[in-house]
Amino acid sequence: MNDPRQQAVETLQNILENQRFFSEIKNEGSFSGHKDLAFLNMVILTALRRLVFLQKVISVFAAKKLPDKHAFARYALILASAELLFLDTPDYAVLNSYVNLIKKQNDKYVAGFANAVLRKIAAAKEELLKADNGIFFPENFRKLLEKDYGKNQTALIEAASLNEPPLDLTIKANPAEWAEKLKGTLLPNGSVRLENNGKIEKLPGYKEGEWWVQDFSASLAAKTISTPAGKKILDLCAAPGGKTAQLLSAGAKVTSLDISEDRLKTLTENIRRLKLPMPQIICADALDYLEKISDNYDAVLLDAPCSATGTLRRHPELVHIKKASDIEKMAKLQKQILKKAAKAIKIGGELIYCTCSVAKEEGERQITAFLQNNPEFRLIPLSAQDFSDTMPNSIFTPEGFIRTLPYHLSSLGGADSFFIAKLQRTK
Repeated sequence: MNDPRQQAVETLQNILENQRFFSEIKNEGSFSGHKDLAFLNMVILTALRRLVFLQKVISVFAAKKLPDKHAFARYALILASAELLFLDTPDYAVLNSYVNLIKKQNDKYVAGFANAVLRKIAAAKEELLKADNGIFFPENFRKLLEKDYGKNQTALIEAASLNEPPLDLTIKANPAEWAEKLKGTLLPNGSVRLENNGKIEKLPGYKEGEWWVQDFSASLAAKTISTPAGKKILDLCAAPGGKTAQLLSAGAKVTSLDISEDRLKTLTENIRRLKLPMPQIICADALDYLEKISDNYDAVLLDAPCSATGTLRRHPELVHIKKASDIEKMAKLQKQILKKAAKAIKIGGELIYCTCSVAKEEGERQITAFLQNNPEFRLIPLSAQDFSDTMPNSIFTPEGFIRTLPYHLSSLGGADSFFIAKLQRTK
């Protein structure tokens, strides 16, 4: 078993150099069975959230940039600085551990260099923390957001995104009672929010299937479908099944489609645990499936493949590995799926389009273009009146879309970035 700090360095390097999701790596053998998972999770996520600041700090005290052959030492310096500045680990423990690791992986000269840099950072800790102005986004990601939201709103998004997200649960019945049982907060949509992100399997009601994990923002999409009971609804890109569970709970006849067999297994397990009727499950590419059907469904819920940048609070690596080209690529795919999904809906039926992306290219502009090119559809504007009296008006756009951002529900812990549009086929 790797030393936890060595595992952390190798993981951070894997994430940033290979542009991988941390959640994927956590499921792999060398990580998933590690005895220090809590520490690894904390130090890596801290380093990713504070990466821009940490790199600036290191550059102040490092006379030169370490070459690629000493990449291990570069990532070790980042993690060591994160521990020194943000995790209150004793200085001597940080220096001894990381310097020794660098000595083993590189050589004693690089270790000596790292030792000198880390000692200077430790000595200047108070001044450095005073100078921390909450930088999270690298310049290229900041430009992407400023294009859509401007500087002021981007600053609000950035500040809120630094906070670790809480855990939201969708409750099958009696959410107020479960909020009390779980010592959580009842949200405006009826979800229950918990501050403690411990093992969910240990929480009351998990084994009994009384609730499932689903972010506040994501839970709103299925709620926009008009009177789902008895309706034939296609849940596209359905796994791991949160929206399918909502629709089944509301009495809909659901077909759940996803391209991933493994993710559909998770969906099946979740539906069984929740003791809900099993939907029709189809493992297929959405484009291939939609090619073969027409005028078939009362509603289609399309949680479209996207850049996932809306989940940057829980996946801070996104701001470092996603580029404008990734958003453009996903927008192109979304356009194709939307075009085919439109033909699968009965006249009078509804198309709910949503993405967990902060980019308007994958949300507002995508739907505006779709409506211009598909006159047989109209937008059904969404407002707080469609949900509850306590739903904040700030999440509804003037056009009638839902656009949640990290600073929404700020007094309750924020929200994921999410986009939702409700359309109806009129002819």
